[in-house]
Formats: sequence, structure tokens, C-alpha cells
Amino acid sequence: MSKHKIAVATNGKEGLDDVVSNVFGKAKTFTVIEVDGEQIISVNVIDNPALVYSHGAGPIAIKTLIDDGVDLVIASELGIGASDILHQHNVTYIQAEPDTNVGETVKKTLAKIQKQPVAEKQGN
Repeated sequence: MSKHKIAVATNGKEGLDDVVSNVFGKAKTFTVIEVDGEQIISVNVIDNPALVYSHGAGPIAIKTLIDDGVDLVIASELGIGASDILHQHNVTYIQAEPDTNVGETVKKTLAKIQKQPVAEKQGN
């Protein structure tokens, strides 16, 4: 079992009861979840500082998440630039369906991660 700090691109401030946003860089909020194995330790919702940017929102959002110690991002989709930046910082990206429940999406993601072989986890 391992510890992770997960950020989910979300539409509001409902935490685990919120839904996955259909955008990343312009998501209204990020629900940040700390987990140990499959156990949720804490949930915090942060406003996306890049929401007001007309261009380049993805990298600004990523910097915010990296500065917060996030090592796994769940979003409906990322642009190529955002995806490259996450990869450069060894942050894993997992795609999720938009408008799905955050709590359920995190549970499914954690179950999937725990089943992956160690070599696959390290390779991102």
C-alpha cells in the first residue's frame, strides 16, 4: 500500500460529493485527497488560480498542484503541454469520465493502482 496526494479537477466545493470537471486548466476547483493505501486521510478543496487566465491555464493549474505536493491527477482530459509538464514532474495522470462522482472515481482509481505491478507504477 502507498500514500498519494491526489488532485481531481472538479466543478465546485462539495469535496467527495462533487463531480469530475469536463476541463482541467479551467476547472473551477481541485479536490485534493490524501490517501494511505485505499484509506482517505483528508479532503481539501482549493480554488483554481488559473480560472481567470485566457491562455496558459493548464500549466498554472499544474504548478499550483505540484507546489501542494500532488503526485496523481485525475481529470477528464489534459492538453499535450499539461500532460508533458506532469510527466516531467513525475506526476501520474489518470483519465476519468466527466460528471462522475469524485468519491467513486477516487475509489476506483485507488483499486486500480493497488492492482498494478510495481514496475508499471514506477514507469507512469
